Amino acid sequence: MNWTPELGLILLLALPAIGCAGILIAKNAPNVRDLINLTMGTALLVNVIALVNVVGDGARPSLMLADIGGGLSLQFTLEPLGALFAVLASGLFLLNTLYGIGYMRGNKAKDQTRFFAFFAVAIAATMGVAAAGNMLTLFVFYEILTLSTFPLVAHNGDAKAKRGGRIYLGILMATSIGLLLPAVIATQVFAGSTEFVAGGLFAGTLGAGIIGVLLVMYTFGIAKAALIPVHMWLPNAMVAPTPVSAFLHAVAVVKAGVFTMVKIVVYLFGMDVVRDSPVAHWLAVLAAITIVVGSLIAMTKDNLKARLAWSTIGQLSYITLGAMIATPLALMGAALQIVMHAFGKITLFMCAGAVYSANHTTEISKMKGMGKTMPLVFIAFFIGSLSIIGLPPFAGVWPKLLLFMGMTSEGDRWLILALIISSLLNIFYLLPVSVNAFMKKPELPVDDGDIKAAKPPVLTVLPPVLTAIATLVLFFMAIPIMDYLRPVFEGGS
Repeated sequence: MNWTPELGLILLLALPAIGCAGILIAKNAPNVRDLINLTMGTALLVNVIALVNVVGDGARPSLMLADIGGGLSLQFTLEPLGALFAVLASGLFLLNTLYGIGYMRGNKAKDQTRFFAFFAVAIAATMGVAAAGNMLTLFVFYEILTLSTFPLVAHNGDAKAKRGGRIYLGILMATSIGLLLPAVIATQVFAGSTEFVAGGLFAGTLGAGIIGVLLVMYTFGIAKAALIPVHMWLPNAMVAPTPVSAFLHAVAVVKAGVFTMVKIVVYLFGMDVVRDSPVAHWLAVLAAITIVVGSLIAMTKDNLKARLAWSTIGQLSYITLGAMIATPLALMGAALQIVMHAFGKITLFMCAGAVYSANHTTEISKMKGMGKTMPLVFIAFFIGSLSIIGLPPFAGVWPKLLLFMGMTSEGDRWLILALIISSLLNIFYLLPVSVNAFMKKPELPVDDGDIKAAKPPVLTVLPPVLTAIATLVLFFMAIPIMDYLRPVFEGGS
């Protein structure tokens, strides 16, 4: 059978489904199970790269999944923004799977088959979000993503994990059913469609009042973007095993949220409509507040995963800020932040998991001197930190630069202060982790100058080293990525 773009869209769901079935069948043969898992991830990435190339050549492959009737359908249509998200998620999923195998085996975690089976379902849902051709389809896969990651968050099964899982599921389901679903229904009622349209489905058709109400409903209904006050699910989800944290922060969940935020601004509301909306301005102010507050709270956390979680809350709001500013440059910066933040943050979480796998240490104050036994881990953490901070020559500098340049309105320019304050705070809560690991004397017992600390499994070290290197490579790839996205933000599709 020859590969076609339409077949490629089918494989976005079929490959993870086949992988999930294989994982369950091979539950009593861990080596076979993990080989099936990695093979599925590799095949998915190869398929997505082929789709990315097709979309880059100007095609917009489409596939009808189900015609519900009454103008409603479940449909895939892949455009540059979705293709970029798909290749980001599938690429990091493969690395995170490799990391997850090392982490789960190294920590002798229970129920590994169930764990990786839900991982496969979650990446299928993420592919559905990326390829969604209308808001109804995106909503369906958005919900599947929530439901499939809930067991991953609560995987450890203790009281703390169950509580974190309940908060995770409760907030995400309450906001999506209470706000996002009504917004999708209202979109169908007012516009007669939920299709993603170049220039915006609502452009020139609705009054400012209705636009404002819908914008609020969508913004807070997309709680995966973690804007205050619908953000508390994210720090509570850190009870999950570290591969899940990496998946939530870099591969799928939060990235699905901010991807949806950019998507609705571009294809439902239209950039001009959002840019002229007073409500969008106040949502941009709230995003700026979230950026600073997330960074300030991150500084107070000694638990490394908690610090990184609050950091993500702040960093995600860069994307919401760019979406609400809604100039082409600001939106381009928001889209680049989805990619560049993903590589930096997955590096940091993987390093945190490697430290835990070696020493079962979660507190930053207990990591002094650990750079001696885990140099690659803390070098990778240092590089990931520089990218998150936004220092060249690492990838994280580009989104901030574009956001600065995109704030052209007099009323928005002062919001640049939030980005500056956040960058300074990033320095104070990220750099000391790796600096103290190399420069401070260890607090662990020592024998003849050697720290009595186990080294992490190789599979928990190699992936973050690769993603750290990627933050450097992506610095030089920013222009090609922007060229790929240009049709989205300059009037095309």
